[in-house]
Amino acid sequence: DKEVRAIFLRLFAQLFQGYRSCLQLIRIHAEPVIHFHKAAFLGQRGLIENDFLTKVLNGMAFAGFVSERGPPFRACDLFDELVAFEVERIKAEEGNPPKIIKHVRELAEQLFKNENPNPHIAFQKVPRPTEGSHLRVHILPFPRINECRVQELIQEGLARSQGAPPATRGDKKCVVPAGPPVGMF
Repeated sequence: DKEVRAIFLRLFAQLFQGYRSCLQLIRIHAEPVIHFHKAAFLGQRGLIENDFLTKVLNGMAFAGFVSERGPPFRACDLFDELVAFEVERIKAEEGNPPKIIKHVRELAEQLFKNENPNPHIAFQKVPRPTEGSHLRVHILPFPRINECRVQELIQEGLARSQGAPPATRGDKKCVVPAGPPVGMF
């Protein structure tokens, strides 16, 4: 699973290398709008006639990509590192399948580490029911709910949530690395 995701991550990093140099911040509105200059991106890469990439750039998924990844100050991730710092490595690996596979496995390992930061915590599997267990009658009656206790728990939870700071994601924001300009590709 992680290796397939790593392959797609690498593919999209190759497709969009240099995209940050074609982002424009438009400040005519109350909220600044980030615009992607498609013609400049395709022209500098010599891909104006490429129907596939043109359709990708015109799609709704890419518009969402630009609005999410366009801001210059946000939480960075593995994709940002690939686009900004791994350009030369990806170029050097072209035509060398063993190096590509090695890089994909490294990316897959990094994806796994990102999703499982505490590998020592093991997830306990639920055992399969024994054969014929569905025939045994061992259904316990559902306990009665104490309405007063439920109300007490709700009130305690509300009191705690009102005094607590709003929940925020633990991602640290940073200036997104721009990487090399599109003209290099």
